[in-house]
Amino acid sequence: MNKFSAALAAVMLMGFAGSAQAASQIVMELKCGPVVIDLRPDLAPKHVEQITALASKGFYDGIIFHRVIDGFMAQTGDPTGTGMGGSDLPDIPAEFSQEPFQRGTVGMARSSNPDSANSQFFIMFAEGSFLNGQYTVWGQVSSGMDCIDQINKGEPPANPDQIIKMTVK
Repeated sequence: MNKFSAALAAVMLMGFAGSAQAASQIVMELKCGPVVIDLRPDLAPKHVEQITALASKGFYDGIIFHRVIDGFMAQTGDPTGTGMGGSDLPDIPAEFSQEPFQRGTVGMARSSNPDSANSQFFIMFAEGSFLNGQYTVWGQVSSGMDCIDQINKGEPPANPDQIIKMTVK
């Protein structure tokens, strides 16, 4: 093998190794235990990038679930706890897909502007096909839905639960 081929092979191997190191999960520590979310960069690469960047710098640690509707979803990600706040990062353009909203689906919250998603997200308690193609899906809970089910309900809840710590794996 000549030097060029060896160098090319080394670069390709590093590229593959680097992509194998990409984040694949988020772990949210709640009072009841860990919730593991499998990331879906195949559906929403910009949303996954923003969520993982925010989680990596501790943005979500201590943030409450400010809107929790029994049989529908639990929403979080607003540092003000009002449903009106976001991060200092720019809003993200919509990455709608045909992925269905079902129990455990994690979607990005937004205003009536489809390109207004920033840091708020929601986790579905049940199927919500009326959201299909209208909101960005960026993850799926793979374990810990029992903890999601225990989040205090309300808009806002009288005693809101919070994300103790959110990390990227």
